[in-house]
Amino acid sequence: MKRKSSVAVVAILAMLCVVGPSLVAAESLQEKREDILNLTDNTLSQLYQMVPVAREAVRDSAGYGVFSDRSLKIFTFGSGLGKGVVINSATKKATYMVMGEVQAGLGFGISKFRQVFIFQTREALNNFIDYGIELGAQMTGAAQAGGQGGSISGAINVAPGVFLFQITETGLAAELGVTGAKYFKDNELN
Repeated sequence: MKRKSSVAVVAILAMLCVVGPSLVAAESLQEKREDILNLTDNTLSQLYQMVPVAREAVRDSAGYGVFSDRSLKIFTFGSGLGKGVVINSATKKATYMVMGEVQAGLGFGISKFRQVFIFQTREALNNFIDYGIELGAQMTGAAQAGGQGGSISGAINVAPGVFLFQITETGLAAELGVTGAKYFKDNELN
């Protein structure tokens, strides 16, 4: 009797080893998507409090993206990895994406920030989703009064039809401190 129950336990454990990871992976993929969507909602709420005109800019956009990044810099090298989502305003389709970052220059520490991209045209939105974007050297953005001249108040123009808000732990950044950043589709979550 003991032998039969031992064999049954081993058989169940073997099945769990084969089937279990796929069950856990499916659940954790959905949890990852939900975490990113919750982060998106929280980030947008925080942005709207800091820059009220951002709500209108997001509402009237072809789409928007929200990313969270954590980076580590030690002496002359730094790197970071982030995740996010891009939402097509017309279809409400979510495209999950990954961000990779490389930094050079002296420094030490861990930084955490969130980014909100606003795509003014469908072409800019589709190009970002299909090809990503590479952000190079540090960019500095002056806050534009009332979003005049095709700009969005408090945002940095990073490409034609693409504006970016960067939120740090201390508030809205007037400077884009990401160097060597690349954005691309997340094959695991899409």
